[in-house]
Parts: sequence; C-alpha cells; structure tokens
Amino acid sequence: MSEKRVEQIKVLDARKTISRIILVSAIILVTVFGWFAIRWQLGNMLAELTLPTAPNSQNVARLAVNFAPSDPMSNWLVASTNRDIFTSEKISASLSEYERVVQLAPNDFRWWIELARAREQAEDITGAEKAYLRAVEIAPNYIYPHWQFGNFYLRQGRSDEAFAELKKAAENNSTYRHQVFSLAWEYYEQDTAKIEQLAEDSPAVRAALAMFYAGRSRAKDSLRIWNTLPDESKQENFAIGKVIERALFEKRNYGEAIEFTRQLGTEPDAKPEFIQNGSFEQPIGESKDSFFGWVVSSLEKVDTKIDPTQKREGNRSVRVSFNGYSDPTFFTLLQYVVIKPSAKYHLSFWLRTENMKSGGTPTLEIYNANDDKIIAVSKPFPNGKTDWQQVKIEFMAPENAEAIGIRTTRAYCGLECPIFGTFWYDDFKLEKIK
Repeated sequence: MSEKRVEQIKVLDARKTISRIILVSAIILVTVFGWFAIRWQLGNMLAELTLPTAPNSQNVARLAVNFAPSDPMSNWLVASTNRDIFTSEKISASLSEYERVVQLAPNDFRWWIELARAREQAEDITGAEKAYLRAVEIAPNYIYPHWQFGNFYLRQGRSDEAFAELKKAAENNSTYRHQVFSLAWEYYEQDTAKIEQLAEDSPAVRAALAMFYAGRSRAKDSLRIWNTLPDESKQENFAIGKVIERALFEKRNYGEAIEFTRQLGTEPDAKPEFIQNGSFEQPIGESKDSFFGWVVSSLEKVDTKIDPTQKREGNRSVRVSFNGYSDPTFFTLLQYVVIKPSAKYHLSFWLRTENMKSGGTPTLEIYNANDDKIIAVSKPFPNGKTDWQQVKIEFMAPENAEAIGIRTTRAYCGLECPIFGTFWYDDFKLEKIK
C-alpha cells in the first residue's frame, strides 16, 4: 500500500510541475504582449496629443516611433514634422515617411490624403492625383476626400473636375455647402449659371443656395431658386426659409422678404400696399415676432395695449398712454409696408385723445425704409380730449423705396419735455392714388 501511495504522490507532483510551467509561460506571454501593447498605446497617444507645429514635436515623434514603430499615427507625426521645412532633403524625407504610413494602413483614406499633399508639395502632381483618387475610392461616401480632391483640382486650374468633386461634398453635407458656394462665387466671378450647376440635382442644396444668395444681397436670385423647390421641400427646409426671410429683411430687400413671409405662412396676411391689422382686431407684438405687422417698442412710462372698450369700427382699437415720458425722441407702433417706388399714396387713420398734455405731442411719421429718410409727418396730435377724427396724409414714394415705415414719434420740444395722457388709433388704410 505504501508503494502505491508514493507513486500517486509522484504523479501529482509531475502534474503540478507541468501546470506551473504552463502558468509561468502564460504569464510571460501576457507580460510580453502587454508590454508591446502598452508601448504601442504610448506611441499612439504621444502622436495623437502632439501637434506637428509644437516646439518639441520632432523629439516626441522619434519617441513615439521608438515605442510603436508600426503605428501609422506615430509615423505620420514624424512625416508631418518635416513637411513644413521647405528644403529638398526634408521634403523627400517627409514624402518617404508618408509612403510608409500608407503601407502600414493602406485602407485608411486619411493617410492617402496626407500622402497626396506631400506629393503635391514635392511637385509630383500625377502621384498626388493618384493618391487623392485612392482616398475617394476607399471612402466614396465620406465628404472630406471629395472636398480635398476638389480643392486639389482647383489649384491645378481644372475647374470642371474640381467642382464635380466639390458638388459631391455639397450634396452630402450642409457644413460644406456654404464653403463650396463661396469658392464657386469667387472662382466664377459671381456667374450664377455656373454656381447653380452645383445645386441642380438636390432640393436641399438649392435651399442652401437660396440662403447663400440672400446673404450676398442677391434677393431676386434667392427667391428664384427657392421657388424651384417643390412645396414639400419648402416645408422640409422651413428653418432655412426663416433664415432667408430675416436676411432679406435685414438687408432691406423687402419685396422678396414679404414673399418669403407669405410662403412660409409666418404672416399669411402680409401683402404689398396693405396695412396689416389696420383696425387692431388681432394682437400686436415685438420685433422678433413680426416683419410686416405692428411692432411695439417697450418703453418706460409708456403703456401700449389693445383696447376693447374704445373703437372707431370693429371691436377694438389700440391705446397708448403716457405717464411723464420725457425723452425727446420717441418711436413705437411701427409697421413696414411694401410699396411701389415713385407711386403716390394716401394714408388715413382715425385718432382719439384724452387728457393729452405736452409741448411735444405724438405725431405719425412715414419714412423710407431703404434709407431711413422721412417722407411725410402728420400734424402733432391735439392736447386735451378729442373725439374720433380722421387724419389723412398724402405722399410720394421715393424712387429707391421698396417699403415705407409707419411709426409714431413726437414733436420736438426740448431735451426735458414730459408728456401725459392717452391716445387711440383705429382703422388704418393705405390707398394708391392713380
């Protein structure tokens, strides 16, 4: 029995020895693998975090490659630290490094673009074109390769090929559209026919082009392009339409702005030669809410409200009350109205006052919205209490006027001239005189 036990113990000891060898080997392999993995990660991290233009970038690049000699990012950093040193030796060294980067990661389009730039810098235009082409082949649905390839062709004066690539960038990414249009705008010297070829296949790109034109004060072109969109595309690009509307309005392209306002439905009653909400049956708001409706300025010691207790016709009027307002300037209750240049008009409204007291009572002013010059002003509103009376103003629109502004001001009566009391407006109408 004792001999058998000894044999069993020997067997168990042998198994333990083998197990220990396997365990130690595994630990060694894991340690070696971990060491190389850590070295690779350190090299990659150093390359990721270091700009090629940093003062110590060359030293960091060499260290990164020592840690991770087969890491594309580490080798890219080495290549990039030499690229901007314009000697034939450095350019050649940089190009060789970029070739190595591509060999290490042949299916990453980013490195092919970097190689293409290096070849172009070395005046190897044919090689650069091949590298850009390879980047596009690897990532045909990515925007960046098309953008870089298009700019390369543009630098070579090959505009047709350039804008064929740039068109793909514009079609697939809203961020690049404005840049593509800006390039075409300068390159083709504002030739709209050439620029519009970039947008002919996509409603989304045409909407962006309409916005681009609005920002360039090409109001008619902006509206023309917008009107090529199907109705459903206009709704899909509603936010862009709002941007266009504001851009046209702020650049004083009132005729086109009111058309956008109508189409977008933000002010469905807005139309040329017409005062919206002339009887104040609808609410009135602040400037951020309206382009062609009544706008109220919020002023201390001035209260402007719709009043259902007083009216000349309909159910409401608007009431403006003063409680010691003393600023010599006063602007409120403004509305822009699109008109015909050089046309003659007749503006009428109804006015009522109560307890009005000031040396400088309110007036109604009509001015050219395109240059802010005054066209006509009513007589100052009467002091005291007056019942409803109609006020009429006849005026000629200036040749350069697309719209007029109608606003309440006050007669000048010195730097300190308080005003008290209340007046009401109702039933504004604008008529063209034939």
